[in-house]
Amino acid sequence: MHDSHNSTAARLFETEGTGNPLDVLKRVYGYSAFRGKQQDVVEHVVAGGDAVVLFPTGAGKSLCFQVPALCRNGVGIVVSPLIALMRDQVEALKQLGVRAAALNSSLTRDEAIAVRHSLAAGALDLLYVTPERAVTDAFADMVADTDIALFAIDEAHCVSQWGHDFRPEYRGLGCLASRFPGVPRIALTATADPHTRDDIIKRLGLDRARVFTTSFDRPNIAYEIVERDQPRQQLLRFLSRFKDASGIVYCLSRAKVDDTAEWLNTQGIRALPYHAGMDRALRDAHQDAFLKEERLCLVATVAFGMGIDKPDVRYVAHLDLPGSVEAYYQETGRAGRDGLPSEVWMAYGMADVIQRRRMIDEGGSPEEIKRIERGKLNTLLAICETAGCRRQAILAHFGEAHPGRCGHCDTCLKPVETWDGTEAAIKALAAVYRTGERFGAGHVIDVLMGTINEKTERFGHVDMPVFGAGKDLPPRTWQSVFRQLLAAGLIKVDHSAFGALQLEPEARSVFRRERQVLFRKDRPSSGKAARGTKSATARERSDLAGSDLELFEKLRSQRLAIARDMDVPPYVVFPDTTLIALAKQRPRGFEDLLDVPGIGESKREKYGEAFLAVIDAFEEGGG
Repeated sequence: MHDSHNSTAARLFETEGTGNPLDVLKRVYGYSAFRGKQQDVVEHVVAGGDAVVLFPTGAGKSLCFQVPALCRNGVGIVVSPLIALMRDQVEALKQLGVRAAALNSSLTRDEAIAVRHSLAAGALDLLYVTPERAVTDAFADMVADTDIALFAIDEAHCVSQWGHDFRPEYRGLGCLASRFPGVPRIALTATADPHTRDDIIKRLGLDRARVFTTSFDRPNIAYEIVERDQPRQQLLRFLSRFKDASGIVYCLSRAKVDDTAEWLNTQGIRALPYHAGMDRALRDAHQDAFLKEERLCLVATVAFGMGIDKPDVRYVAHLDLPGSVEAYYQETGRAGRDGLPSEVWMAYGMADVIQRRRMIDEGGSPEEIKRIERGKLNTLLAICETAGCRRQAILAHFGEAHPGRCGHCDTCLKPVETWDGTEAAIKALAAVYRTGERFGAGHVIDVLMGTINEKTERFGHVDMPVFGAGKDLPPRTWQSVFRQLLAAGLIKVDHSAFGALQLEPEARSVFRRERQVLFRKDRPSSGKAARGTKSATARERSDLAGSDLELFEKLRSQRLAIARDMDVPPYVVFPDTTLIALAKQRPRGFEDLLDVPGIGESKREKYGEAFLAVIDAFEEGGG
């Protein structure tokens, strides 16, 4: 028999404004201690201070505003960019017994009226709104007589034109300081280089805010970047490690998303497409399936993912190069939000670089913004081409020093050989120069290889000294040479001249032999992975053995049954980390459940009996 308890769902906060942060954390969220700098942020905001929070994905940014909102008088107002994100977070909060709601365009008239009535009655702890709504006079009038605990501006990098996901509507949020004086504001983001951080502070009027930052390292994520060579087969080999897990495959175009999803299904991998060109209802259904089902691959454009709360994404793959380090970091950061081992993989080639630069050059941004975007793309390309630690290179972009040799990326696990490419660089640069800086990499390589064809003959390139000067290296190596020259800033691509390669001023030092050029050797195209093929699902539970692992699977089945019955994602019931703790600790009584990380009072009331029954039956059966 289990300990007796009150099964009636009770209000967790009977007296507003008196909550102790640690008490709230334990009673509501089921954790006995904050992580990292969470407690510093929470205490600062509870005391009424403004804050800028720069934490990586998975570091628990949401608690930094949710807990203070529950501890202070009034309602916490959260500005969030996506309706889907609001829906997910509101549902998760309701499961915790928190009175949360969202006010956005997806609500019916009656639903919106009900939310307004709850707000007016002081019956909400947290209210999620879009930035467009938060800056209107109508919104200010609606909350004029409401106690506001705080304003939280999530995904704050959207305010900066230097960021990778600029949204003009975020610019207006600077008005909150003057419209609601004395109400603490907290801006949060997981992706911001130093320039973007400064812009966030400036645009939101947070000059006096305390800035909280922690390492942007995601140690549970393993990085792998490969040169594109039969990309579908390369992707298939990568996905073979995750037969029992969910993940995301990113593609640049809608057509490629559709084709890749269709092909993966023919290979026995259940995959669904997601992009902005799909019917809205079908797109929403695919996102819903990804959140609620297990063992599903979502193939998507970057239209999918910002703020997605699914914690058990075990892998993220890129079939195309993202536009910046921030975009790459954010998209890969959707893996392993629960802190369990996860892997990210990308295949790239010269065509990616040319296409991305064309998108920048042909875009409508001011030249200054284009210059910044080119620089960000070059930085990402340099990370792809590095012979050193990937993690070290990624973190350097965010102004963070890392000693390298992380042991958890492909270049550390299988170090890349380098070679003195000074002579090859001189030949490549000379071929670009001698052919008039008018041709793309393919033609310049033909010249270096001494390939006689209609084009090399028509332009008289067969008579040049550089014709055939590169026969000592294979075409694939020359492709790598030109990628690395691009990454090193020694050449550029002129899209107005149909992708012609042109010399940068820094090329002079190479011609003069004042600068040594080291190139990384490309991996052999055997397709062998840098790491073993043990699946992430197996690794994440590697500390569970024997009966503990067997019990975990039974608890997982119980969770899925409950989630399907309630029509919510399984992780909303309990994340994998809580199931792992249940399998290890095997609580016997109702009170013991509160000692399990991730089980607070509300979830104990809702699910405690069901999971204790699974544990009891397992132990009675000799497990």
